[in-house]
Amino acid sequence: MTNKLSDKDKKDWQNFLNSSEKLESKDINLPNKRKIIERSIDLHGYTLEEANKEISKFVEHCYLSGVKKINVITGKGMRSKNLADPYKSSDLSILKHSVPEYIKNNSELMKKIIKIDFESVNSPSKGNFDIFLKTIK
Repeated sequence: MTNKLSDKDKKDWQNFLNSSEKLESKDINLPNKRKIIERSIDLHGYTLEEANKEISKFVEHCYLSGVKKINVITGKGMRSKNLADPYKSSDLSILKHSVPEYIKNNSELMKKIIKIDFESVNSPSKGNFDIFLKTIK
């Protein structure tokens, strides 16, 4: 690369500096590149009540922030103490199943949600599921 500027380049630059013409900002009307498209929440160790309260707040926050996808980590429920109790549901006493059911039955949350990935919820090999959010109108 050459370090020398031609006389024409110098003249063009000086003419630009002396003119009142302004360049249009190239950053105006560009999408916000810092916008977070995906967030995660880990509910390991939460009780059912705590997890439901936390997921409600998190979905609301993500929706208002323009997040498109939430990855909810619940664990597989393999170490749940509820599995040993025959009087409790083996599914709904585990966060993996109860949290998506709670969301599905909460009409205010569902107004903000396009889809809950129930395939992942029902998979014994997964300890997480995704929620896909609507955009604010």
